[in-house]
Amino acid sequence: MMRAAIYCRVSTFDQHPETQLLDLQHLASQRGLAVVKVYTDHGVSGTKSRRPGLDEMLRDARRHQFDLVLVWAADRLARSVKHFVDILAELDHLKIGFVSYREQIDTSGPLGKAIMTIVAAIAELERSLIVERVRAGIRRARLEGRHIGRKPSIWIGTPSSATVRKV
Repeated sequence: MMRAAIYCRVSTFDQHPETQLLDLQHLASQRGLAVVKVYTDHGVSGTKSRRPGLDEMLRDARRHQFDLVLVWAADRLARSVKHFVDILAELDHLKIGFVSYREQIDTSGPLGKAIMTIVAAIAELERSLIVERVRAGIRRARLEGRHIGRKPSIWIGTPSSATVRKV
C-alpha cells in the first residue's frame, strides 16, 4: 500500500483547512492510499517559502516517510513558479509523487509534470494581478485624499529620541 502525506494550507485564521482535508482524505480512500501524516499551515501566505507545516513535510520526505503528497490545489503548495518547481523537483528527486485534487493532476508521468508547471505559472499570475489591483486601489484612495493604514504618529523632538505621541 502506498503511503501518502496530505498538505493543507489556508491564508487566514478565519478559513478552515478541514475543507481541504475532507476532500483529500476521500481521495486517498478512493485510491487505496494509507495517509501517514497530515501537514497543515493555518494562517500562512503561500508567498512564504518557509512555512512550519511545509518545512516539516519536506523534512519527512527526505526521510522517505511517504511515497506521495496530496494537496487540494497547486496554489496551496506555492504561489511562485520557482518555489513550486523547486518543491516538485525535490519530490521527484526523492521519488515521491505529487497529486493535486482540484487540478486532477498526478506527476507520476511527464504530462502531469508539464501541466503542473503551467498551473503554477497561472497561480503566480493570479497572485501578481491581486497585488496589482490592491496597489491601484491604494493609489486611487490616496489621490482622493483618503488615508491608508494606521494613523500617523507625531514625533516630539528628533526621531532618534524615540518619544512618540499618538494623535
